[in-house]
Amino acid sequence: MHGNHGHRGDLRAIAHRVMQERGLEPDFPAAELREVAAIHDPADGRDGGAPVEDQRQLLWSSIDNDDSMDLDQMEVAERLKSDAIQVRVAIADVDALVHKGSEVDRHAARNTTSVYTPAAIFPMLPEKLSTDLTSLADGQDRLAVVIEMVVEADGSVSGSRISRARVHNWAKLAYHAVGDWIEGHGPLPPAAAKVRGMDEQLKLQDEAAQRLRRLRVERGALSLQTIEPKAVWTDGTLTDLKAEVQNRAKQLIEDFMIAANGVTATFLDARNFPSLRRVVRTPKRWPRIVELAESLGERLPVDPDSKALEEFLDRRRQADPVKFPDLSLAVVKLLGSGEYVVDPPGAEPPGHFGLAVRNYSHSTAPNRRYPDVLTQRLLKAALAGAAVPYGEDELGALATHCTEQEDAAQKVERHLHKSAAALLLESRVGQRFDGIVTGASDKGTYVRIFHPPVEGRVIHGFQGMDVGDRVHVKLISTDVEQGFIDFAR
Repeated sequence: MHGNHGHRGDLRAIAHRVMQERGLEPDFPAAELREVAAIHDPADGRDGGAPVEDQRQLLWSSIDNDDSMDLDQMEVAERLKSDAIQVRVAIADVDALVHKGSEVDRHAARNTTSVYTPAAIFPMLPEKLSTDLTSLADGQDRLAVVIEMVVEADGSVSGSRISRARVHNWAKLAYHAVGDWIEGHGPLPPAAAKVRGMDEQLKLQDEAAQRLRRLRVERGALSLQTIEPKAVWTDGTLTDLKAEVQNRAKQLIEDFMIAANGVTATFLDARNFPSLRRVVRTPKRWPRIVELAESLGERLPVDPDSKALEEFLDRRRQADPVKFPDLSLAVVKLLGSGEYVVDPPGAEPPGHFGLAVRNYSHSTAPNRRYPDVLTQRLLKAALAGAAVPYGEDELGALATHCTEQEDAAQKVERHLHKSAAALLLESRVGQRFDGIVTGASDKGTYVRIFHPPVEGRVIHGFQGMDVGDRVHVKLISTDVEQGFIDFAR
């Protein structure tokens, strides 16, 4: 793994191997690539489904990562006379080109998600689709499913509507630049400055998002903050890992997506259609969360209570911002991971504990996630007055499969983040670092060093270490293939 092997290629090969071990297909089958080669244009909407409106004149923009080309959603807002704000979220109409039962659909249904690793992205759909023909690409007209909602001053959604529409992306924007501008730390991004009225548009979107967020927090939504380092590459060599920072632009998109997913679930229920829900059931390890709070001199109720948990998290964020990401990570692990379940029409919807919402589907990222493609097919059938495209048993089996594959993809991503960290540190064996203990149990003691923000296992001198302790450690070995990093006290 040393020398001139082109580090990026090494990591890519590891990702390939780990995906296969976890039951994911890293490569597109030949039959799928032949099918995609025959697709030359974006969908035109002449498919006999629900009528398509023309909404291209609205000031749509997309906000995503700097390097994202697989654009799933765009937003636009309008202030109404009543001081309510009407928000529209356009979702790329992936189903218009990815037909149920096609070769492309088969591969997407197998992996169920794009896999994002530091070395490479393994997209769920071939890039000719996901970054071009089914992407809400910069300056292009595209088909979309549009979710409209009226956001009142108190953050409640008073009215909503779903339609099919032709839309146009007037400004492709990125989280960092928009976030800096909204927070007053930077200029209006050039792509927004070119479009008359886009500055006011973004301010209005931020105002609507802040309303939605306030109400969610009042109802007990958890504002967790974990450190997710992003790989920095220079000429194919990994040179750094930088912690990604939460900002107002990311929050804006998150708030709109949660609200749009709520509207989607409610819409399907009202039309007697089943829906696929994303749920984090009431945490199985709540007593351990209570213990964690006690160790910090705080009290939580005996029964799971998301509002009490959020208030505790908020106090800890203010009291100790440096350790807060690690507390967040501990709470995330104890809450347990989400899963997909089918909500049959008319049933009591299962809630999402971490988001404090009752109605939560996944519908906003069909280029990257298969459950969102399934939801889109359900929505379009409901809009067209057609029959439900999936039987309940079939949908149930798909929900279980999507949960399993998403878990597998997350394990691949975690492995590769560890491999990238091991690769970055491999030339620094013997050096000393400052860190914080992030885990201490029978399974081992783990420390996260501050620069670069990397976690490893303490294999010598871990006796008496506990979560939250500040420690000095020495790097004694790394294993890039396995993603192991070993420290001694």
